[in-house]
Amino acid sequence: MKIKNALISVYHKDGLDRILSLLKQHDINILSTGGTQRYIESQGHTVQAVEDITGYPSILDGRVKTLHPGVFGGILARRTEDHLEQLTEHQIVPIDLVIVDLYPFVKTVAESADHQQIIEKIDIGGISLIRAAAKNYESVLVISSQSQYRDLETLLQSGAETSSDQRLSYARKAFLESTRQDLAIIDYLDSQIGDREEFRLGVAGRTELRYGENPHQEASFYGDMSEIMTQLHGKAISYNNLVDIDAAIRLMAEFWQDDPTAAILKHTNSCGVAQRDDLVTAWKDALAGDPVSAFGGIFIVNKPVDLATAQAMNKIFFEVVIAPDYDDDALDVLKTKKNRIILHLHEHKMASTSYKQILNGVIVQKYDQKVETKEGITLATRAKAKKRELDDLLFASICAKHLKSNTIALVKHKQLIGMGCGQTSRVDALKQAIQKAKGFGFKCKGAVMASDAFFPFADCVEIAHKAGIRAVIQPGGSIRDRDSIEYCDKHEMAMYLTGTRHFKH
Repeated sequence: MKIKNALISVYHKDGLDRILSLLKQHDINILSTGGTQRYIESQGHTVQAVEDITGYPSILDGRVKTLHPGVFGGILARRTEDHLEQLTEHQIVPIDLVIVDLYPFVKTVAESADHQQIIEKIDIGGISLIRAAAKNYESVLVISSQSQYRDLETLLQSGAETSSDQRLSYARKAFLESTRQDLAIIDYLDSQIGDREEFRLGVAGRTELRYGENPHQEASFYGDMSEIMTQLHGKAISYNNLVDIDAAIRLMAEFWQDDPTAAILKHTNSCGVAQRDDLVTAWKDALAGDPVSAFGGIFIVNKPVDLATAQAMNKIFFEVVIAPDYDDDALDVLKTKKNRIILHLHEHKMASTSYKQILNGVIVQKYDQKVETKEGITLATRAKAKKRELDDLLFASICAKHLKSNTIALVKHKQLIGMGCGQTSRVDALKQAIQKAKGFGFKCKGAVMASDAFFPFADCVEIAHKAGIRAVIQPGGSIRDRDSIEYCDKHEMAMYLTGTRHFKH
């Protein structure tokens, strides 16, 4: 299908100049209106005003410009004898190319609280042009976003004709653009009403992954990872890598503004976390928490990686390292392993809502963003924790929050020395944590314990006491809380209640 007439109505003009030159080169007639028309004329190109075709000026503050049979007839007409005769009868020009870039509704919602300004960014004419052109893809090529300008430029460099497959491909993209716009509008209106009756999620950008959780499972990622991080080195990121990376970033977000902190994760669970005055010491102490599980794990830190830290990390095998930055010499060391994935983490805003497909539907919840503070916890026992122990309790509470339930975290001097997670019994989780701590040479005396949920019986504090633990933090809420509190009082243990459960499944 040869392009003879093009209608252009865009918000973003950057990149349009090269397309205009190619349209002129192919003697393609240009139709436009409003700001786009003025821009085209400023570039020295001849343009026919839409108002000359419709006989109506742009009205209602620009809300109505192109909505007219003189425009939409030219877009929707099939190139059949019957339709072409009707176009001739009504003096309508057939339009072969429609270039539209919609108002930036999503950007406006993100940057403005002005309801009227946001409503004005709901595109009516542009979306109508996109849908009309996409419907008639057998005859019309539609460009529906600034992101497609470069593709159109490449296409026009090879000539002024389009294939049916090309037009179908761009029609599909146009309906996707229309859908994303509609979803964004509905989400905004839902936020104004405070209600949401159906599940909707539109995420652009598909990346095929090597496989899913296992090699026989197909998998893809939808979204733009570059908004969160940049991959500096290594093999393609896998499904399991992504799940672990997400868990690592969410854990480290809790420590992002704190002293140098390092964490090691395996299958979304942290097997080592430590906070120190310098990064290399934090790394070494995080590794000491469980050097066995660290093999092949995910490493994350909250400060730029220096040479000493990189050299220490490089001594063991690991899949991924994540940091806010890297010194040049540190990066050279880390790049010595060809497949090692090195990620530069950007300043970003993590999603606040999680989704999971179960049965024949989807469950939706807000992420657990509750953080315990000294002011927000309640002392339940006669004995009080010392300052160091209180700091450790809050540190341990964060560690427990990011481990799979049932979980217990043991911390000493802001170092995770033992953890039990994913257990069907809280007692088993505690025994696992103590066993791990002792197995890697730690003494539990002087350590503190955090639990993600309440103790149904006094057995956990009894086991903890016998191991040398003297301070505990837990949500509380059991009908038998008194049993645990009385045991602590009898043995001079400190217990703090948070009032918040941190189950993680």
